[in-house]
Order: sequence, then C-alpha cells, then structure tokens
Amino acid sequence: MKTSVLTMKNVPKEDRPRERLLKHGASHLSNQEILSILIGSGTKQDSVNVLSNRILMHFEGMKLLRDATIEELIAIKGIGTAKGLIILAAIELGKRLNAYKPDGPYVIRSPEDGASYIMEEMRYLSQEHFVVLFLNTKNQIIHYQTVFIGSLNASIVHPREVFKEAVKRSAASLIVAHNHPSGVRLQGVSI
Repeated sequence: MKTSVLTMKNVPKEDRPRERLLKHGASHLSNQEILSILIGSGTKQDSVNVLSNRILMHFEGMKLLRDATIEELIAIKGIGTAKGLIILAAIELGKRLNAYKPDGPYVIRSPEDGASYIMEEMRYLSQEHFVVLFLNTKNQIIHYQTVFIGSLNASIVHPREVFKEAVKRSAASLIVAHNHPSGVRLQGVSI
C-alpha cells in the first residue's frame, strides 16, 4: 500500500499560505501558516504544514519559540540547519522591530511614554532588572541604563548608583523602573 504525503500541490490554491498572505494580508494568517511560509517546503516524508505544526507543538505554540536555539530547532524531525536559521532570523527580526526606537530625541510626556520606551526590552527578561531613564530639561531621554540585575524576584539597588550617573549626565530628572519576571507584583512597597 502506497501512502502519499499531503503537499501544497494537493491544497487548493486559495487555501495555500502564500496566496492567503497576498489576498488577505499577514494578520489573517495562523502561526502555522506564517511558519510554513518561512520554512518554504517540507520533506519527502512530511509536508510543510506538518513541519510547521511540529515546531509549534514542540514549543507549546508561540510560548517558547521566542527563545528557541538552533540546537532545539534542528532536533525537530524535518528541520535542518537552513530552516532553523531562517526561523531564528525571523524571530530576531521580530524582536528588533518590537524594540525599535525612532532616531532623534524621545520625549517623555506621560508615564505611558516611559513604559512604552522600555517595555519591549524588559518584557521577557528572566531576572529582575532595575533601569533608569535620564532626562534633560525638555524631558528628552539623554541616557538609558540598567543599573542592577537581580534574581528572579528581587533587585536591590543603592541610591548612590542611580544618582552618580544622574550627576555625571547632568540629568534634570530621571525615571526608575523594574520588571517582574516572577509575575508577582508587591503592593504597598515604598522607596
């Protein structure tokens, strides 16, 4: 008995990921379809859809894919170095696009402006980071610095470290922030 592999040639043209991307745009594609477009083709045994689904299952959907390594990717049946590197490059491009900050001075007009400036960089950190944004008299960011990296749930910072840099930079004001990698936020803590 001969078994056949489901290939893109067997899928109706209007249901193929590339054609759906052209017709509807990237936002209408599933994660599996986007991965299928990236890896381009399947193997003799498995279609590109099977491979992309296998990747998503291995990384629990998109949950762990962000931090995938080449070793993890090529350990998946049907994913070789070339396909793994394409996926890693796409992940890195996504990270860079999320972290992109326009050239020129970034002005802080509200707490949301400060949060949006640092959010993407701090969102997925696995340790607590205590960061400081140093501002000039026009509330433009003149310097951004991670002052201390703590553990999963603690970050101890001495004020002298913060103010030393503020004086050195002639900062008119500053904003301090830290992340919560453990997911637990302490209420009622004063500084």
